[in-house]
Amino acid sequence: MYSGDICFRINDFVDVVYCVYVLKTKKQSERWRKLRNIVQWTPFFQTYKKQRYPWVQLAGHQGNFKAGPDQGTILKKLSPQEERCFKLLMKDILRPFVPEYKGQVTCEDGELYLQLQDLLSDFDCPCVMDCKIGVRTYLEEELAKAKEKTKLRKDMYEKMIQIDPKAPTEEEHRSKGVTKPRYMIWRETISSTSTLGFRIDGVKKADGTSSKDFKTTKTRDQIVEAFKDFTASIPTAVPRYLERLKNIRATLIESNFFRTHELIGSSLLFVHDKRKASIWMIDFAKTVPVPDGINIDHNSVWKVSNHEDGYLIGINNLISIFESLIKDNNGNIECFSNLTLDKNVRMDTLAT
Repeated sequence: MYSGDICFRINDFVDVVYCVYVLKTKKQSERWRKLRNIVQWTPFFQTYKKQRYPWVQLAGHQGNFKAGPDQGTILKKLSPQEERCFKLLMKDILRPFVPEYKGQVTCEDGELYLQLQDLLSDFDCPCVMDCKIGVRTYLEEELAKAKEKTKLRKDMYEKMIQIDPKAPTEEEHRSKGVTKPRYMIWRETISSTSTLGFRIDGVKKADGTSSKDFKTTKTRDQIVEAFKDFTASIPTAVPRYLERLKNIRATLIESNFFRTHELIGSSLLFVHDKRKASIWMIDFAKTVPVPDGINIDHNSVWKVSNHEDGYLIGINNLISIFESLIKDNNGNIECFSNLTLDKNVRMDTLAT
């Protein structure tokens, strides 16, 4: 073999390696685009079935989540108040209805994170829906602080007119600004938060399509249509969700944590695939203890200083709507057999 032949073969080898590299890079790029669509908005890390990715991109949650160090876990940026809530919830009867808290983790960037159960890891191509629960999404303390500084906000005015050009008053139109308290209160009135005690924040379907266009989804009929669309491909998810909701409500009523806390900005995460469906309570960064001397029932109208959050108003309306989805033509709730409920459902709290 001549040296020229050797050089020729080496060059061939380099070309082959380069081609393999290009193809691999292209394949990885396609895989990235596919995964990016899957996890575009949902607030929980998803394990892509054939390969775990050490990163996650979330619209509206950028920088808050990382892949967990263990299979079936995620890392969420530390909120001391949320960590306090998880520690209490792990000892409360609500534990089966929240992500398992596995402790605190310090990452390479020096940031502290909460290690939590990845709620989507046991599902195949799940449909996911995030519903914000309660009649308001701001703490009374936040509203009080906003009222202390009542300067006009141009950015909030622009957000308002993008949704409803007629929403600002004539004076607000002239000044092209609204105060933060005005915006905060108005924002709740345009969705079902104010009418039903919950709102849809986002939906991701099994085919990867997603939507967060629910800012003005307000009426019961609009919500019903959204839920029908969410469960259309797997209608058996509806009775499973209904059973889980009833279990959550029954457990909330007996929970010491629920009795002593004001839940603001918390969500219910709905997840289903062809085999099963479940719901979890998530997001507790704004869940705070009720002030001393004040008792709340989570089911009364909120007035400033009474600290009612309307959590049970939202749960009751969700149950009512899901019941309507499985009623027959005579108004009777249809019976479903052989339903697979999530293993974490507390069987001792079925009574409602």
